[in-house]
Amino acid sequence: MGFTFTTMTLNLLLLMAMVATNILSLYHLSSTLQSPKSPKPPPPVPDQLLHQLHTIRATINHLTRLQNTNPARKSTVPSDLLLYSHLSPIASSCHNHPELLHKYMTYTPFSLCPSDSDLAESLILRGCHPLPRRRCFSRTPPKPPAANSLPQNPFPSSLPDAAVIWDRYTCKSFDCLNKQNPNLGFEPSRDASRFDSYRSDLDLPINQLLQIAKAARSVLRLGLDVGGGTGSFAAAMKVRNVTVVTTTMNVAAPHSEAAALRGLVPLHVPLQQRLPLFDGVVDLVRCGRAVNRWIPVTVMEFLLFDVDRVLRGGGYLWVDHFFSKGADLEKVYAPLIGKLGYKKVKWATGNKTDAGGVKNGEVYLTALLQKPVSR
Repeated sequence: MGFTFTTMTLNLLLLMAMVATNILSLYHLSSTLQSPKSPKPPPPVPDQLLHQLHTIRATINHLTRLQNTNPARKSTVPSDLLLYSHLSPIASSCHNHPELLHKYMTYTPFSLCPSDSDLAESLILRGCHPLPRRRCFSRTPPKPPAANSLPQNPFPSSLPDAAVIWDRYTCKSFDCLNKQNPNLGFEPSRDASRFDSYRSDLDLPINQLLQIAKAARSVLRLGLDVGGGTGSFAAAMKVRNVTVVTTTMNVAAPHSEAAALRGLVPLHVPLQQRLPLFDGVVDLVRCGRAVNRWIPVTVMEFLLFDVDRVLRGGGYLWVDHFFSKGADLEKVYAPLIGKLGYKKVKWATGNKTDAGGVKNGEVYLTALLQKPVSR
């Protein structure tokens, strides 16, 4: 009842404001009408009348906004759409972080962009993606290497430090990153045989993958590596004439630059964002260790169904060394993957034997799943 009364009151006020506007407009019109023979120009609009018109218009706008944002009104947006806007945000999520957005958009137009790639990363990871465009010039390294000196081999012995802007990173060279963690992919030559070896059932050598596809009369031409770091899987496929693009983020290290220096395509896309590919266009999607139990289950479900969207009929989903607690794999993740209705070509599990895995009772899963040819 209170909501109805408030709505009626606002409507009445709006009606009165519009009537007042019309009366003032008629008054002004009547005062400015001239005879067709009169050469005199119409008198200027009095400042008092202009002030009254502006006041009435401002009142109408205020009342309209008040009515549209009334908290008592029930939302007509479906609950699942609201859920998706939080789990897989669209660009409107930028408005949820006004301070960061304001800082990002505070720059001098037509000059060099601020050195704020870390700020852009923070916004993207919070769902503000794609970022708003800016009218400034992107920065380049102070002494970039000559273009003809860039690596031609996707597994070079080293990457040129001069090709990266190191301002935001603790390390100032690829050698420093390698010393911190030699398994991050910043020494590409170490990964040359990574996808060729078979140490346990959790491994799927690329040659075996290609044989599986050939035996199924399928073909692998285009692929997507989700959370692929510096692009080592894409590099291994490149030498086999298979094009793979890699989604990656520059969290604490220049993964995108490293992938590009290897002649690969890095897509600057977070895991929670819709994959920037059209429906049914890739033959293979690989989800590496970046896709693991730390991702909320509902977000994981959206990710898997987005993978299904971009895979063509008969394409393959390779879940490579996914880890979770043993009980969760059986009760949560296996049924979640099963919702896709894919054929199980390979399904192997094994204990995660590092300190964290032993402490938390974690296991690895490697699975190769084939999407139905038609539905």
